[in-house]
Amino acid sequence: MTQSRLAALITVAVMTAAMWVFEILDTAAQGALDHTFGLRAWDTEGPWTIATAPFMHGDFAHLLSNSVPLLVLGGLVALSGLNRFVWTTIIVMLVSGVGVWLFSAPGTLTVGASGLIFGYFGYTVLRGIIERKTIDIVIMICVVIFYGTMIWGVLPQQEGISWQAHLFGFVGGLVAAYALPKRSHPRAVSGGYGEGGYGYGIPRY
Repeated sequence: MTQSRLAALITVAVMTAAMWVFEILDTAAQGALDHTFGLRAWDTEGPWTIATAPFMHGDFAHLLSNSVPLLVLGGLVALSGLNRFVWTTIIVMLVSGVGVWLFSAPGTLTVGASGLIFGYFGYTVLRGIIERKTIDIVIMICVVIFYGTMIWGVLPQQEGISWQAHLFGFVGGLVAAYALPKRSHPRAVSGGYGEGGYGYGIPRY
């Protein structure tokens, strides 16, 4: 476990803990934080709420349902290292937030970490295909097996659940997986000893 991966895993845990702290404060404030830091569609006065809305939740049941998949899927992304985790999170927040802002009914208030969760889901699936490393492929298969049914959440279903956050969060995860540079692979350089000779490969990183 490298320091970068450990720092990323701690970041996921801190993000989740912060959500619980905010929900405790919001409950004490009778929902005032949701209205202040939630993302309101077509409202031009609070673009910064794209970054704060994922940390707000409607109630403890909403937060509890998001906490486990956030820790699991966020933790899997964190295994790519802190820098990649941070950039993935930023990309997912932006794409999901803009999608919610544009395609929700004007004035609709959206809160919750489901956009991030769907983004991490999309990232882990596509990253396994792009990287073609054994660990990424194993992660992809496990995610599909245990969380594959999440994909239906990108479609309009139950009233009061933001399918826009799910859809554009998922798209944001795909964008992050595709746009972020591949991790370097060891490359062997062979050297020969005359025509038809043999040499030893030297790994380069």
